Amino acid sequence: MARSETFILAIDQGTTGTTVAIVDAKGKVRQKTSVEYRQIYPKPGWVEHNPEDIWRSVLAVLAASMKKARLKASGIAAIGITNQRETVVVWDRKSHKPVHNAIVWQDRRTTPYCEELKRAGREAWLKEKTGLVVDPYFSASKLNWLLANVSGLREKAVKGDVLAGTIDAFLLWRLTGGREHKTDVSNASRTQLMDLASGGWDDELLSLFDVPRAILPRIAASSGEFGVTKGLKVLPDGIPIAGIAGDQQAALFGQTCFEPGESKCTFGTGSFLLMNTGHELVRSGSGLLTTAAWRLKGDAKTTFALEGGAFICGAAVQFLRDQLGFIKSAAEVEKLAKGTRDSGGVEFVPALTGLGAPHWDPGARGLISGLTRGTTRAQIARATLEAMALQNTDILLAMREDLKSGLKSVRVDGGAAANNLLMQIQADYLGVDVVRPRMIETTVAGAAYLAGLGVGLWKDLGEIQKVWKTDRVFRPKWSAPAREDRLRRWSRAVARAREERP
Repeated sequence: MARSETFILAIDQGTTGTTVAIVDAKGKVRQKTSVEYRQIYPKPGWVEHNPEDIWRSVLAVLAASMKKARLKASGIAAIGITNQRETVVVWDRKSHKPVHNAIVWQDRRTTPYCEELKRAGREAWLKEKTGLVVDPYFSASKLNWLLANVSGLREKAVKGDVLAGTIDAFLLWRLTGGREHKTDVSNASRTQLMDLASGGWDDELLSLFDVPRAILPRIAASSGEFGVTKGLKVLPDGIPIAGIAGDQQAALFGQTCFEPGESKCTFGTGSFLLMNTGHELVRSGSGLLTTAAWRLKGDAKTTFALEGGAFICGAAVQFLRDQLGFIKSAAEVEKLAKGTRDSGGVEFVPALTGLGAPHWDPGARGLISGLTRGTTRAQIARATLEAMALQNTDILLAMREDLKSGLKSVRVDGGAAANNLLMQIQADYLGVDVVRPRMIETTVAGAAYLAGLGVGLWKDLGEIQKVWKTDRVFRPKWSAPAREDRLRRWSRAVARAREERP
């Protein structure tokens, strides 16, 4: 088959929905289909997904994409998967059915358990071994909760009757008809069960969190053959799954940030800023995470990254839409916010599920302050966009502190990166150029590039770099004093949000 007729199916399994994109050999998205699925909130601070809802969404968008693109299965070179990270699923080995709803990365139910670990003095040791802070965000405490609270589950785990993993592992299991239980190094590094230096599951970590090794997937490189499709109605048997990465690492790869010092910021449900540090493990003293970015097929060494993330980014706009009724669609927020020159002193700290990097305060609560009788919907909308950008600025400042160097630019992606006002605000607050690519859904691109490398559709990183194109560069317009004054006001608002304990 001619290379021009060869495609990658990229599955982007996100927090609120699933997307499948058909990517050609030039890196162009030929067709993209998305579907949302249920969000489940059993208690305040608890967030769950039904894994069957996720699986049905994957099948639906696979079928719809193939139909819309009129793509024959013979043209599919490989499948790539990128996924919401840290979310945990446990399923029955024989029936393949989940034993409980997935516990989502946003879920905070394990806060008391994490506080116990801190009081026991395990925080520094855990960060040294895993690159991660002690926080409910990560998978290990969630898996510990499931094993302790789902009746009979620990006994089944000890017997080997159940399997566990992040969403990528669950999808791989289903796509291969239960033949492959694997994950990639980027997802494994987010569980807090992997030793970052060795790249393998760690006995001491497994013991601390009381997780049986036998239920966990095998850790593999991010590109290469994970398995082949088996028993699916929407796809024939034998299509290789050849690339897997957590969504933020996939976005870093999709932005072609292949060299140390290159960075990206993804505006999704949360926002995440990652910087490639090469094969060097850079330890953060500023509240950032050290994480595995990827390991490529045939490469013995892992590429690492520094990361900071805010739990609520695009979800703050959803909050305006769904809870407050300010807008009917997320796209309306830019037009509404443009109706005012500034926020009129309104500050919105969207700590709706606690605060992530660099604060790591799961008990913080969301805060809207500075309201007057004259406050308008437009000003609150503007304050929401400003908060999204200010959270990222906090992370970047922490990153600069760790690296003892500045940044020339930041590449942006994700749905909210299409918001020109938000991108200009971000450039003004960061004080560096914000560069937006033509394709802002770079998580999909990263999954496709990894899968394409895995089957040789692209021979090396240089070929991939040729397909990345700039759409627009947003240059900062603010003076340094104006920027510093704005950041001081934001810091005061964040301090107040951290005082609002439940």
